[in-house]
Amino acid sequence: MSDSGKLTLFSFSGKMKILHLSWMAFFISFFVWFNHAPLLGAIAESLGLTNAEIKTLLILNVALTIPARIIIGMLTDKYGPRITYAALLSIASIPCFMFALSTDFAQAAVSRFLLGFIGAGFVIGIRMVSEWFPANELGTAEGLYGGWGNFGSAAAAMLLPTLVVIFGGPDGWRYAVGLTGLMSLLFSVIWYKNVTDTPKGSTYFKPKKIGGMEVTSPSDFILMIIMKVPLYAALSLLTWKLSPAGVSILTDTAAFAIYLTLAAIFIYDCYSAYRINKTIFTQPVPEMERYKFKQVAVLNILYFATFGSELAVISMLPLFFADVFSLDMVYAGLVASAYAFMNLMSRPGGGWISDRFGRRKTLLILTAGLAAGYAVMSLIDSSWPLFLAVAAAMACSFFVQAGEGAVFAVVPLIKRRLTGQIAGMTGAYGNVGAVFYLTVLSLVEYSTFFTVIAVTAVIGFITLLFLEEPKGHMAEVNEDGTVELIKVS
Repeated sequence: MSDSGKLTLFSFSGKMKILHLSWMAFFISFFVWFNHAPLLGAIAESLGLTNAEIKTLLILNVALTIPARIIIGMLTDKYGPRITYAALLSIASIPCFMFALSTDFAQAAVSRFLLGFIGAGFVIGIRMVSEWFPANELGTAEGLYGGWGNFGSAAAAMLLPTLVVIFGGPDGWRYAVGLTGLMSLLFSVIWYKNVTDTPKGSTYFKPKKIGGMEVTSPSDFILMIIMKVPLYAALSLLTWKLSPAGVSILTDTAAFAIYLTLAAIFIYDCYSAYRINKTIFTQPVPEMERYKFKQVAVLNILYFATFGSELAVISMLPLFFADVFSLDMVYAGLVASAYAFMNLMSRPGGGWISDRFGRRKTLLILTAGLAAGYAVMSLIDSSWPLFLAVAAAMACSFFVQAGEGAVFAVVPLIKRRLTGQIAGMTGAYGNVGAVFYLTVLSLVEYSTFFTVIAVTAVIGFITLLFLEEPKGHMAEVNEDGTVELIKVS
């Protein structure tokens, strides 16, 4: 499974080298993905954007990541994390350069939409780390990967405004954004030359079929189809937001065409899923090869509330602090980065607690804290001292990010050969949450926005009661027919 020995943070060999390179790749992908958020003021001024257009860019930035995480999950399971991450980082640098060179809203919108693809990088590292670390270290390792990588958004908020000042002039933001694209391109080469998909001698289990997620019972198949619906609903919601009913970027005819296209893709997606799984309706899957899809469904809903809210709040928090406390946008961006700053310890903390005290119990406590945290944030107004508002945001972010770490302490323990696809679907639900929450934000006041997140966290808590603690072993079949048991507790 991996080289022996404990998880030593300052080592850069064996499994720790893989962990460090993985979080660095994820860090850069997030740095690029959110390189616009702290610079919105300068970008809006340079391109002459309206407030509605700025909010549209925020939604576009997370939209493509929904299908991207599904696709990247499949590609990772089939081709391995090494090739998949290298390709993603290099290709994603192109829309990053496009955004830096944008001269109007249309160009910025297209490049921002395409950049959403880089947010799928997270899925690749989840599979990579699961290959290198045993079950008793996996929550901590995945938490470190996710937390330190996620910090890329906070680093962008802290460093990019400074780079704009250093470069100076009305085009300072362009140089800063372009530099992040160059980082992505260069690291794709470093990644490819320095990692392997598994430790020496280990087997990289691949799905038996490609084109859809395998399930192991007819009832699981129905649940999987139901869980696909919100993915398409989120894309439909985005289309509505861009139609004349929203910001009028699309015509009614174009919006209707997109709705029809999404419906056709959904029908094909369901057919493809049936084609992959049709044998389960005529012959039962051997008991040792089964897994319960309800585990995936519960984690999807929890990630909707945790990562979905984080994405939305990271995007809007600089504007929130600027509006509520009348702060300069650069200063507001620095203050808001405190929310994402918590990722350094919170997400690894959630994984570590899960490893030691049980994954279901940890998730229950963190989800309850998440609901309470956003309820408190809904009360923030200009009468609050700024330091108290920042403290409330940081306390809330602990539960959000520790919850994310706890979710992905469970994901790799469901079915090894499907880890990329399960991580892809769960990750996509985070983006569904972001699109939902950001759309809510465009329609209501800040206090209502935070209240809506708190309510969805309560729903997540209720569904969590159906999660089963991973125990014993999961079985995978080698190409020669022999069975390998992988410890999950």
